[in-house]
Amino acid sequence: MLSKKQAKAFFLGGTILFSMIFLGLSFESVTISMPEKTNADQITDAVVRGKVIWESNNCMGCHTILGEGAYYAPELTRVYSRKGESYIKTVLMAEQPWAPRGRKMVAYNLSEEDANDVVAFFQWIDGMDLNGFPPEPDPSLK
Repeated sequence: MLSKKQAKAFFLGGTILFSMIFLGLSFESVTISMPEKTNADQITDAVVRGKVIWESNNCMGCHTILGEGAYYAPELTRVYSRKGESYIKTVLMAEQPWAPRGRKMVAYNLSEEDANDVVAFFQWIDGMDLNGFPPEPDPSLK
């Protein structure tokens, strides 16, 4: 059994040790890993404009990207590699709303330039190292 003095020293020592580990890992994540894994050096003006379009149209109100957003519509983190540029542009530039699998997609009727910017944003997201997120769907569940 620990005395009060030993328990206090054990608690303070553990707190200091794990605080230092936490700070070290946070520093490593922010300064070394994060820029490398998110390919931050590849952010272009088109990627920034695409993100602004994504946010201004409240796409996260229905879709999920990088694990954030709503779950009404499909997850779009890897949509660029799953569907390709032409599919994405067709959906974004559609003049009429459409309902794939019974879920109605708003017709944004974006210009080709705006659609290209959103595609650039999706392409940048697709190039991130996300440690296997999102996982591949289980083919036996289809």
